[in-house]
Amino acid sequence: MRKTVIAIGTNLGDRKKNIETALNLMRERGVNIVKVSSFYETEPYGYKEQPGFLNAAALCKTNLSPYELLETLLSIEKKMGRVRKIHWGPRIIDLDIIFYEDFVINEKGLSIPHPDMQNREFVLKPLNEIVPCYVHPVFCKTVRTLYEELEKTQKTNKIT
Repeated sequence: MRKTVIAIGTNLGDRKKNIETALNLMRERGVNIVKVSSFYETEPYGYKEQPGFLNAAALCKTNLSPYELLETLLSIEKKMGRVRKIHWGPRIIDLDIIFYEDFVINEKGLSIPHPDMQNREFVLKPLNEIVPCYVHPVFCKTVRTLYEELEKTQKTNKIT
């Protein structure tokens, strides 16, 4: 079985239940959940005029290929009622493949590792909790290092 890390986000409805439902649907579809992070309240990213998010991450194992996993996650989003109207807009559930082993895939519709994860605290914070030593296959840095670098950047960019 292959290791994969999935980021989970939601900002509509019963957010905690949405994450739990998504995890259960993943289990039903051949994605074994090994470990789930705490749930984190976060501000919207990109499009700011929307409710706050609840984010988490899951370390998983699967026999699905990266493409099959993507299709599985998209089908779960659809089943749960996700509608894509506004880029970075409100969503009942968002499931993103962050890592799939040490694969690097850059194709239309599938980018692994997730191309902007290193700039997103709502991704790195839960990842740092469950897989701090996971090495990003492009940057050759651990999740912990990426998270610490982002924290330093955010602190220096804050205006008090």
